[in-house]
Amino acid sequence: MKTFSIAIHGGAGTLVKGMMTADKEVGYKSALEYALNEGYAILEKGGSAMDAVETAVRALEDSPLFNAGKGSVFTASGTHEMDASIMDGKSLKAGAVSLITGIKNPVSLARDVMEKSEHVFMAGEGAMEFAKAHQHELSDPDYFYDEFRHQQWVEIRDTESFQLDHAKKKEGKFGTVGAVACDEFGNIAAATSTGGMTNKKFGRVGDSPMIGAGTYANNETCAISCTGSGEYFIRGVVAYDVASIIEHTGRSLDDAATDVIMNRVAKLGGDGGLIAINTKGEISMPFNTEGMYRAFKKSDGEAAILIYGA
Repeated sequence: MKTFSIAIHGGAGTLVKGMMTADKEVGYKSALEYALNEGYAILEKGGSAMDAVETAVRALEDSPLFNAGKGSVFTASGTHEMDASIMDGKSLKAGAVSLITGIKNPVSLARDVMEKSEHVFMAGEGAMEFAKAHQHELSDPDYFYDEFRHQQWVEIRDTESFQLDHAKKKEGKFGTVGAVACDEFGNIAAATSTGGMTNKKFGRVGDSPMIGAGTYANNETCAISCTGSGEYFIRGVVAYDVASIIEHTGRSLDDAATDVIMNRVAKLGGDGGLIAINTKGEISMPFNTEGMYRAFKKSDGEAAILIYGA
């Protein structure tokens, strides 16, 4: 039997049982299930891991429940600045975009940077010029407006505070989205997308678009998509750190991923989690917060949609 699998996440943070209404929990799980099945269907038809992770992340970007695409948080100036990245474990090619506005599916723009340019990372006005040159759909601000997100921003907009979406200790919407996949050919890929921090200033960029920090894929080791306190994930070069441990020590995927999140990131003071996959289709989804929106599905029939910790 051909082996393939996929895992997705919708952010990690203060997700405690009882904080969310039953209806909202159903909503989140439904959104995760839809994105998971969209990506899995690509693999089931013999499609590539790259297509699977892009498709799954696009589905999460299209949901207002997550801080990416349609559900992106507000910046200090009341706009939306989105970041995304994608990487192919077979070729080690990658694409990333940052500080873009009006793009419905930033992950697809990141893939075009990878496939239709000689570059890896584009940002700001230049990335927008590239998007327009490649006919990416632009949406007006109303498409990205969400009342809950707006209220999050109103509470702190006249202060010097900024807010990691997953860190607020009350019922709310949570973070960055991502996907990792292994296709039937043994190739792996990863993609990550985010709207960043509420009330962020000065063009702040987190780990999500940074290859090696928030996203990484290499057929020799693993594919990773991270979520959490981006500054710490950048300092720890977290996605590559997992791959490096596997490469240089031969430790298992789960052992390496768990060590990085539970020990190495925690030691820096960071919180969050990641999803990881290897060419055997093995999956690891460690996090050091109360919960992480996550789901996986394997060709052997094993699957789960989860929110909270043990």
